[in-house]
Amino acid sequence: MLQQYHTKLKGTLALTDSYLTEKALQREKGLYKFIWVRNGSITVEIDHQEMVLIKDEVISLTHLQHLEFKSIDGEYLTLLFNSNFYCIYGNDHEVSCSGFLFNGSSHLIRFMLNEQERKELDTITEALENEFTVTDSLQEEMLRILLKRFIIQCTRIARNRMNITRKKESGFEIVRQYYNLVDEHFRTKKQVQDYADMLHKSPKTLSNIFSTCKLPSPLRVIHERVEAEAKRLLLYSNKSAKEIADILGFEDQASFSRFFKNITGQSAVQFRNTQEGKN
Repeated sequence: MLQQYHTKLKGTLALTDSYLTEKALQREKGLYKFIWVRNGSITVEIDHQEMVLIKDEVISLTHLQHLEFKSIDGEYLTLLFNSNFYCIYGNDHEVSCSGFLFNGSSHLIRFMLNEQERKELDTITEALENEFTVTDSLQEEMLRILLKRFIIQCTRIARNRMNITRKKESGFEIVRQYYNLVDEHFRTKKQVQDYADMLHKSPKTLSNIFSTCKLPSPLRVIHERVEAEAKRLLLYSNKSAKEIADILGFEDQASFSRFFKNITGQSAVQFRNTQEGKN
């Protein structure tokens, strides 16, 4: 089953239970993804890290994360959309998911659904399936509304798993803003103070907020984002270590090499050769 909708402005929304075989959809750039395992399990590789997703587990991915299916031992649904169909940044006030469900690091959000949550997402996907068959002037907006419902529901569930209470909400909003700013500026700004200034907070205040939300430290978030981008460039491009150092804003190859080895325990060349040797 593949149902999809394309707008005149190159917007895409798709729902499929066979994403593995949908080659044209896989080639489309810029797609955000929800993968929901309905039965059994699936094994995927995300940014070269293998993981098993089991029944009632949901994971959200950006277009930056490289996804590869290793084995399918069950049934799954994939909901995909691009920014031309629905921009999560421009409409953050509606769904509050950027910098949380979707960010450019390798810190992925995945959660298990309970029975009630599964029924709620079932209701939304059934409505989506029905709406894909409608052909009137209201179809596009109704599909967008249903996508927003799905995103909001997943955001609520994930926040609940992290115990983001009303008391913690203001701090959590700062966390999301921080992740978004790091995604935008990690190539040029690598100190917590840089982001603290943009958020009008002190580095200590940020550290306390991240600690309260049981998240990695603000500095670790920056390092994880740089590390994730370095690994993607090493694994999925032919760029040299020197070129990658330039792209990531390091003064020279040596400083990039030191950073990479401190974080991963391997040199960039060793990492690339080791991963290539596994394939």
